[in-house]
Amino acid sequence: MRTDICRQLERTGIRVVDVPIDHDTAIVETHPELKSCELVIVLGGDGTLLGVARQLSPFHVPMFGVNIGHLGFLTESEPSQLEIALERIVAGEYNLETRLMLEAFVYRDLREIARFTALNDVGVGKGSFARMVTLDVHVDDVYVDTYTGDGMIVATPTGSTAYSLSCGGPIVSPHLQVMVLTPVCPHTLFSRPCVIDASSWVRLSVHARHGDVELAVDGQEGMRLLAGDEVLVRKAPFQATLVRLPDREFFGVLRSKLHGDPSSA
Repeated sequence: MRTDICRQLERTGIRVVDVPIDHDTAIVETHPELKSCELVIVLGGDGTLLGVARQLSPFHVPMFGVNIGHLGFLTESEPSQLEIALERIVAGEYNLETRLMLEAFVYRDLREIARFTALNDVGVGKGSFARMVTLDVHVDDVYVDTYTGDGMIVATPTGSTAYSLSCGGPIVSPHLQVMVLTPVCPHTLFSRPCVIDASSWVRLSVHARHGDVELAVDGQEGMRLLAGDEVLVRKAPFQATLVRLPDREFFGVLRSKLHGDPSSA
């Protein structure tokens, strides 16, 4: 498929750079020319696109996803539709859609020890053992509540249809500038998801009598946390740019994918 795409684009006079990737590939370091590409076509599933987006979004590179994975919620084309989709892209028949991204800072003893970016979500929760964690949640230094359970997800509108949705969070239109706070299996009857403005800061303070607490970023990156650690989450200073075809709209894709037909839409 990669070879066919390269040939089809090169026939139109477009210069193509072919970059094999996986979740651990530092594509910007190995191929710095990607920073100035007019378009990056990502072959894979949603996970592949998430990994590429975290690396290329700071450079405002538009990304077009081709689903050769499972669900393909973020991708724009199926392999069977790719030839026509490429013709439309070459003809300029597409839109650029920006998506909110997050930055997460990990502080230990008042010192920043790690920093991450996310397109879908930032989650703090228990690790592999069935032990509850307790998190104090603040928004803009205003105390919200203390949550005991499996953890807390801070999701973007893009991530509202991912892990957050499976934990009872709301579906949010991807064009909104908001963040969603979704408790994971809270040990109370009154803990509910909350939608806040994207200009806010979210602070998650970890309380645990064990060392089995983890930070997860887009379900792909992360680190082990300790009691007393704090995770600060805010809107990133850049956004992901996705290539969208004019006849595809969010609710049509949502209806198709969540009804269990990943090959349609």
